[in-house]
Amino acid sequence: MSIELIGRHEKDSRACRDAVAGNLEKLMDSDPTVCYIDCDLAGCINTKKLIAKYPDRAFEAGIAEANAAGIAAGLAATGKKVFMHSFGTFASRRCYDQIYMSAAYAGLSVRVLGSDAGVTAAYNGGTHMPLEDAAMYMSIPGATVLDPADFDQLAALTNALAEREGVSYTRFIRKGVIRVYGEGSEFEIGKGVVLHESDKDVCAVIASGLMLDEALKAWEALAAEGIAVRVIDMFTWKPLDEDLVEKAARETGAIVTAENHNVTCGLGSAVANCLARKCPTPQEFVGVQDRFGQVGPQDFLMDEYGLRAANIVAAVKKVLGRK
Repeated sequence: MSIELIGRHEKDSRACRDAVAGNLEKLMDSDPTVCYIDCDLAGCINTKKLIAKYPDRAFEAGIAEANAAGIAAGLAATGKKVFMHSFGTFASRRCYDQIYMSAAYAGLSVRVLGSDAGVTAAYNGGTHMPLEDAAMYMSIPGATVLDPADFDQLAALTNALAEREGVSYTRFIRKGVIRVYGEGSEFEIGKGVVLHESDKDVCAVIASGLMLDEALKAWEALAAEGIAVRVIDMFTWKPLDEDLVEKAARETGAIVTAENHNVTCGLGSAVANCLARKCPTPQEFVGVQDRFGQVGPQDFLMDEYGLRAANIVAAVKKVLGRK
Protein backbone atom coordinates (compact mmCIF):
# COMPACT_ATOMS: atom_id res chain seq x y z
CA MET A 1 0.00 0.00 0.00
CA SER A 2 1.05 3.56 -0.69
CA ILE A 3 -1.10 6.45 0.53
CA GLU A 4 -1.04 10.21 0.79
CA LEU A 5 -3.11 11.60 3.66
CA ILE A 6 -4.82 14.90 2.79
CA GLY A 7 -7.15 15.21 5.79
CA ARG A 8 -8.02 18.92 5.55
CA HIS A 9 -11.77 18.29 6.08
CA GLU A 10 -12.62 19.84 2.71
CA LYS A 11 -15.29 18.62 0.32
CA ASP A 12 -13.98 17.09 -2.87
CA SER A 13 -15.08 18.79 -6.08
CA ARG A 14 -15.29 15.29 -7.59
CA ALA A 15 -18.27 13.00 -6.93
CA CYS A 16 -17.55 9.42 -5.88
CA ARG A 17 -20.00 8.17 -8.48
CA ASP A 18 -17.52 9.39 -11.10
CA ALA A 19 -14.78 7.33 -9.49
CA VAL A 20 -16.96 4.29 -10.17
CA ALA A 21 -18.12 5.32 -13.65
CA GLY A 22 -14.72 6.49 -14.84
CA ASN A 23 -12.81 3.46 -13.60
CA LEU A 24 -15.41 1.04 -14.89
CA GLU A 25 -15.07 2.64 -18.32
CA LYS A 26 -11.30 2.19 -18.19
CA LEU A 27 -11.71 -1.43 -17.10
CA MET A 28 -14.18 -2.11 -19.91
CA ASP A 29 -11.87 -0.41 -22.41
CA SER A 30 -8.96 -2.66 -21.44
CA ASP A 31 -10.73 -5.92 -20.57
CA PRO A 32 -13.50 -7.29 -22.85
CA THR A 33 -14.70 -9.61 -20.05
CA VAL A 34 -15.81 -6.75 -17.78
CA CYS A 35 -19.60 -6.26 -17.70
CA TYR A 36 -21.88 -3.81 -15.91
CA ILE A 37 -25.52 -4.02 -14.81
CA ASP A 38 -27.59 -1.12 -13.48
CA CYS A 39 -31.04 -0.99 -11.90
CA ASP A 40 -32.61 2.16 -13.38
CA LEU A 41 -30.00 4.37 -11.69
CA ALA A 42 -27.46 4.89 -14.47
CA GLY A 43 -28.33 8.59 -14.48
CA CYS A 44 -27.69 8.82 -10.73
CA ILE A 45 -24.26 7.19 -11.00
CA ASN A 46 -23.26 8.60 -14.40
CA THR A 47 -22.94 5.22 -16.09
CA LYS A 48 -25.28 5.92 -19.02
CA LYS A 49 -22.18 6.33 -21.17
CA LEU A 50 -21.19 2.73 -20.43
CA ILE A 51 -24.54 1.45 -21.67
CA ALA A 52 -24.21 3.58 -24.81
CA LYS A 53 -20.57 2.68 -25.44
CA TYR A 54 -20.80 -1.03 -24.70
CA PRO A 55 -24.40 -2.16 -25.38
CA ASP A 56 -23.23 -5.79 -25.48
CA ARG A 57 -21.62 -5.60 -22.00
CA ALA A 58 -23.47 -2.87 -20.08
CA PHE A 59 -27.12 -3.52 -19.34
CA GLU A 60 -30.12 -1.73 -17.84
CA ALA A 61 -32.09 -4.21 -15.72
CA GLY A 62 -34.67 -1.69 -14.54
CA ILE A 63 -36.20 -1.51 -11.08
CA ALA A 64 -35.67 -5.23 -10.56
CA GLU A 65 -32.61 -5.92 -8.41
CA ALA A 66 -33.38 -9.61 -7.93
CA ASN A 67 -33.49 -10.06 -11.70
CA ALA A 68 -30.28 -8.02 -12.07
CA ALA A 69 -28.54 -10.33 -9.57
CA GLY A 70 -29.66 -13.36 -11.55
CA ILE A 71 -28.32 -11.82 -14.76
CA ALA A 72 -25.06 -10.96 -12.99
CA ALA A 73 -24.66 -14.54 -11.80
CA GLY A 74 -25.42 -15.87 -15.27
CA LEU A 75 -22.80 -13.63 -16.86
CA ALA A 76 -20.29 -14.62 -14.17
CA ALA A 77 -20.95 -18.29 -14.97
CA THR A 78 -19.76 -17.60 -18.53
CA GLY A 79 -16.47 -16.13 -17.30
CA LYS A 80 -17.39 -12.46 -17.27
CA LYS A 81 -16.19 -10.01 -14.60
CA VAL A 82 -19.48 -8.52 -13.47
CA PHE A 83 -20.22 -5.27 -11.60
CA MET A 84 -23.80 -4.53 -10.53
CA HIS A 85 -25.12 -1.27 -9.05
CA SER A 86 -28.16 -0.02 -7.18
CA PHE A 87 -28.84 2.11 -4.13
CA GLY A 88 -27.43 0.32 -1.10
CA THR A 89 -30.79 -0.54 0.39
CA PHE A 90 -31.89 -2.26 -2.83
CA ALA A 91 -28.48 -3.73 -3.63
CA SER A 92 -28.77 -5.64 -0.35
CA ARG A 93 -32.32 -6.33 0.85
CA ARG A 94 -34.02 -6.56 -2.55
CA CYS A 95 -31.67 -9.13 -4.05
CA TYR A 96 -30.09 -10.90 -1.09
CA ASP A 97 -31.44 -14.37 -1.84
CA GLN A 98 -30.36 -14.22 -5.47
CA ILE A 99 -26.86 -13.00 -4.58
CA TYR A 100 -26.56 -15.61 -1.83
CA MET A 101 -27.79 -18.60 -3.84
CA SER A 102 -27.14 -17.81 -7.50
CA ALA A 103 -23.75 -16.17 -6.99
CA ALA A 104 -22.11 -16.93 -3.63
CA TYR A 105 -23.39 -20.48 -3.10
CA ALA A 106 -22.64 -21.28 -6.72
CA GLY A 107 -19.05 -20.05 -6.34
CA LEU A 108 -19.43 -17.19 -8.82
CA SER A 109 -17.90 -13.71 -8.69
CA VAL A 110 -20.30 -10.76 -8.63
CA ARG A 111 -19.16 -7.30 -7.54
CA VAL A 112 -22.12 -5.43 -6.04
CA LEU A 113 -21.95 -1.65 -5.69
CA GLY A 114 -24.34 -0.03 -3.21
CA SER A 115 -24.50 3.76 -3.36
CA ASP A 116 -25.87 6.28 -0.83
CA ALA A 117 -24.52 4.35 2.17
CA GLY A 118 -26.19 4.93 5.53
CA VAL A 119 -27.33 8.47 6.29
CA THR A 120 -25.97 9.78 2.98
CA ALA A 121 -29.30 8.68 1.46
CA ALA A 122 -30.53 11.89 3.15
CA TYR A 123 -33.73 13.19 1.51
CA ASN A 124 -34.52 9.80 -0.02
CA GLY A 125 -35.50 8.84 3.50
CA GLY A 126 -35.81 5.74 5.62
CA THR A 127 -36.96 3.50 2.77
CA HIS A 128 -33.71 4.25 0.91
CA MET A 129 -31.37 4.44 3.92
CA PRO A 130 -29.14 1.34 4.21
CA LEU A 131 -28.07 0.96 7.82
CA GLU A 132 -27.82 -2.84 7.70
CA ASP A 133 -26.64 -3.48 4.14
CA ALA A 134 -23.08 -4.43 5.03
CA ALA A 135 -24.32 -6.83 7.71
CA MET A 136 -26.22 -8.86 5.13
CA TYR A 137 -23.16 -9.29 2.96
CA MET A 138 -20.91 -9.98 5.94
CA SER A 139 -23.08 -13.01 6.67
CA ILE A 140 -22.26 -14.55 3.27
CA PRO A 141 -19.38 -17.05 3.54
CA GLY A 142 -16.26 -15.80 1.79
CA ALA A 143 -17.72 -12.42 0.81
CA THR A 144 -15.72 -9.19 0.69
CA VAL A 145 -17.28 -6.06 2.23
CA LEU A 146 -15.80 -2.59 1.66
CA ASP A 147 -16.64 0.89 2.99
CA PRO A 148 -14.34 3.38 1.21
CA ALA A 149 -14.06 6.96 2.43
CA ASP A 150 -13.52 9.10 -0.65
CA PHE A 151 -13.05 9.38 -4.42
CA ASP A 152 -9.45 8.16 -4.61
CA GLN A 153 -9.97 5.21 -2.30
CA LEU A 154 -13.10 4.14 -4.16
CA ALA A 155 -11.30 4.45 -7.52
CA ALA A 156 -8.42 2.26 -6.33
CA LEU A 157 -10.73 -0.37 -4.85
CA THR A 158 -12.93 -0.50 -7.97
CA ASN A 159 -9.85 -1.41 -9.98
CA ALA A 160 -8.73 -4.00 -7.42
CA LEU A 161 -12.16 -5.66 -7.37
CA ALA A 162 -11.95 -6.52 -11.06
CA GLU A 163 -9.38 -9.19 -10.21
CA ARG A 164 -10.93 -10.34 -6.92
CA GLU A 165 -12.84 -13.59 -6.88
CA GLY A 166 -16.12 -14.22 -5.07
CA VAL A 167 -19.03 -11.99 -4.09
CA SER A 168 -18.13 -8.49 -2.94
CA TYR A 169 -20.17 -5.55 -1.69
CA THR A 170 -18.90 -1.97 -1.80
CA ARG A 171 -21.00 0.65 -0.01
CA PHE A 172 -20.12 4.22 -0.89
CA ILE A 173 -21.15 7.86 -0.80
CA ARG A 174 -22.39 8.94 -4.21
CA LYS A 175 -21.52 12.66 -3.96
CA GLY A 176 -20.55 15.42 -1.53
CA VAL A 177 -17.68 13.48 0.02
CA ILE A 178 -14.84 14.85 2.17
CA ARG A 179 -11.42 14.23 0.65
CA VAL A 180 -9.10 12.15 2.82
CA TYR A 181 -6.52 10.68 0.43
CA GLY A 182 -4.34 12.01 -2.36
CA GLU A 183 -4.67 10.99 -5.97
CA GLY A 184 -2.88 7.75 -6.78
CA SER A 185 -3.11 6.35 -3.26
CA GLU A 186 -3.10 2.56 -3.29
CA PHE A 187 -4.88 0.17 -0.94
CA GLU A 188 -4.83 -3.56 -0.30
CA ILE A 189 -8.18 -5.21 0.30
CA GLY A 190 -8.15 -6.83 3.73
CA LYS A 191 -5.49 -4.50 5.18
CA GLY A 192 -6.33 -1.49 7.34
CA VAL A 193 -4.44 1.79 7.09
CA VAL A 194 -2.91 3.47 10.15
CA LEU A 195 -3.30 7.22 9.68
CA HIS A 196 -1.99 8.44 13.05
CA GLU A 197 -0.04 6.57 15.74
CA SER A 198 2.50 7.11 18.49
CA ASP A 199 3.97 5.20 21.41
CA LYS A 200 1.78 7.33 23.70
CA ASP A 201 -1.56 6.21 22.25
CA VAL A 202 -4.09 5.33 24.94
CA CYS A 203 -6.89 4.27 22.58
CA ALA A 204 -7.36 3.27 18.95
CA VAL A 205 -10.20 4.72 16.88
CA ILE A 206 -11.15 2.33 14.08
CA ALA A 207 -13.33 3.98 11.45
CA SER A 208 -14.22 3.88 7.75
CA GLY A 209 -16.27 5.58 5.07
CA LEU A 210 -18.18 8.68 6.14
CA MET A 211 -16.80 8.39 9.67
CA LEU A 212 -13.12 8.50 8.74
CA ASP A 213 -13.00 12.29 8.45
CA GLU A 214 -14.90 12.53 11.74
CA ALA A 215 -12.28 10.28 13.34
CA LEU A 216 -9.53 12.59 12.06
CA LYS A 217 -11.35 15.60 13.55
CA ALA A 218 -11.65 13.71 16.84
CA TRP A 219 -7.92 12.97 16.75
CA GLU A 220 -7.23 16.71 16.47
CA ALA A 221 -9.63 17.58 19.29
CA LEU A 222 -8.19 14.92 21.61
CA ALA A 223 -4.61 15.91 20.78
CA ALA A 224 -5.46 19.47 21.82
CA GLU A 225 -6.42 18.03 25.21
CA GLY A 226 -3.22 16.02 25.47
CA ILE A 227 -4.90 12.68 24.72
CA ALA A 228 -3.04 10.61 22.13
CA VAL A 229 -5.11 8.18 20.07
CA ARG A 230 -4.38 5.99 17.09
CA VAL A 231 -6.56 6.39 13.99
CA ILE A 232 -7.11 3.39 11.72
CA ASP A 233 -9.01 3.32 8.44
CA MET A 234 -10.63 -0.13 8.37
CA PHE A 235 -12.16 0.20 4.91
CA THR A 236 -12.39 -3.59 4.60
CA TRP A 237 -14.98 -4.91 7.04
CA LYS A 238 -14.64 -8.43 5.73
CA PRO A 239 -12.11 -9.99 5.66
CA LEU A 240 -11.20 -7.90 8.71
CA ASP A 241 -7.54 -7.07 9.33
CA GLU A 242 -7.52 -8.95 12.63
CA ASP A 243 -3.76 -8.66 13.09
CA LEU A 244 -4.02 -4.86 13.02
CA VAL A 245 -7.00 -4.86 15.39
CA GLU A 246 -5.19 -7.11 17.84
CA LYS A 247 -1.99 -5.02 17.64
CA ALA A 248 -3.93 -1.82 18.31
CA ALA A 249 -5.73 -3.41 21.25
CA ARG A 250 -2.54 -4.73 22.85
CA GLU A 251 -0.63 -1.47 22.38
CA THR A 252 -3.36 0.99 23.43
CA GLY A 253 -5.64 -1.04 25.70
CA ALA A 254 -8.89 0.54 24.45
CA ILE A 255 -10.87 0.60 21.20
CA VAL A 256 -13.55 2.89 19.73
CA THR A 257 -15.23 1.96 16.46
CA ALA A 258 -17.05 4.50 14.28
CA GLU A 259 -19.36 3.55 11.42
CA ASN A 260 -22.16 4.95 9.25
CA HIS A 261 -24.16 1.77 9.90
CA ASN A 262 -26.11 0.01 12.62
CA VAL A 263 -23.66 -0.75 15.45
CA THR A 264 -25.35 -4.07 16.23
CA CYS A 265 -24.14 -5.72 13.04
CA GLY A 266 -21.35 -3.85 11.27
CA LEU A 267 -17.75 -2.79 11.69
CA GLY A 268 -17.98 -2.50 15.48
CA SER A 269 -19.44 -5.99 15.74
CA ALA A 270 -16.69 -7.45 13.55
CA VAL A 271 -14.02 -5.76 15.67
CA ALA A 272 -15.69 -6.93 18.91
CA ASN A 273 -15.81 -10.49 17.59
CA CYS A 274 -12.07 -10.33 16.89
CA LEU A 275 -11.27 -8.85 20.30
CA ALA A 276 -13.38 -11.43 22.13
CA ARG A 277 -11.38 -14.22 20.52
CA LYS A 278 -7.89 -12.73 20.48
CA CYS A 279 -7.52 -9.89 22.98
CA PRO A 280 -10.48 -8.92 25.19
CA THR A 281 -10.39 -5.12 25.36
CA PRO A 282 -12.79 -2.35 26.44
CA GLN A 283 -14.65 -1.06 23.38
CA GLU A 284 -17.17 1.69 22.67
CA PHE A 285 -19.37 1.85 19.56
CA VAL A 286 -20.11 5.05 17.62
CA GLY A 287 -22.74 4.60 14.93
CA VAL A 288 -26.47 4.20 14.46
CA GLN A 289 -27.86 2.74 17.67
CA ASP A 290 -30.36 0.17 16.36
CA ARG A 291 -32.69 2.64 14.66
CA PHE A 292 -34.45 3.02 11.32
CA GLY A 293 -33.53 5.77 8.87
CA GLN A 294 -35.54 8.93 8.27
CA VAL A 295 -35.81 11.88 5.88
CA GLY A 296 -33.53 14.86 6.32
CA PRO A 297 -30.35 16.64 5.23
CA GLN A 298 -27.16 14.73 5.88
CA ASP A 299 -25.88 17.18 8.50
CA PHE A 300 -29.09 16.80 10.50
CA LEU A 301 -28.93 13.02 10.25
CA MET A 302 -25.31 12.88 11.38
CA ASP A 303 -26.26 14.92 14.45
CA GLU A 304 -29.42 12.89 15.04
CA TYR A 305 -27.64 9.54 14.95
CA GLY A 306 -24.48 10.60 16.78
CA LEU A 307 -22.11 10.37 13.83
CA ARG A 308 -19.86 13.28 14.73
CA ALA A 309 -16.31 13.83 15.93
CA ALA A 310 -17.76 14.95 19.27
CA ASN A 311 -19.39 11.54 19.66
CA ILE A 312 -16.05 9.84 19.00
CA VAL A 313 -14.32 12.12 21.53
CA ALA A 314 -16.95 11.26 24.14
CA ALA A 315 -16.61 7.54 23.36
CA VAL A 316 -12.81 7.72 23.77
CA LYS A 317 -13.15 9.37 27.16
CA LYS A 318 -15.75 6.83 28.22
CA VAL A 319 -13.67 3.84 27.20
CA LEU A 320 -10.60 5.26 28.93
CA GLY A 321 -12.60 5.20 32.15
CA ARG A 322 -13.12 1.46 31.65
CA LYS A 323 -9.46 0.54 31.19
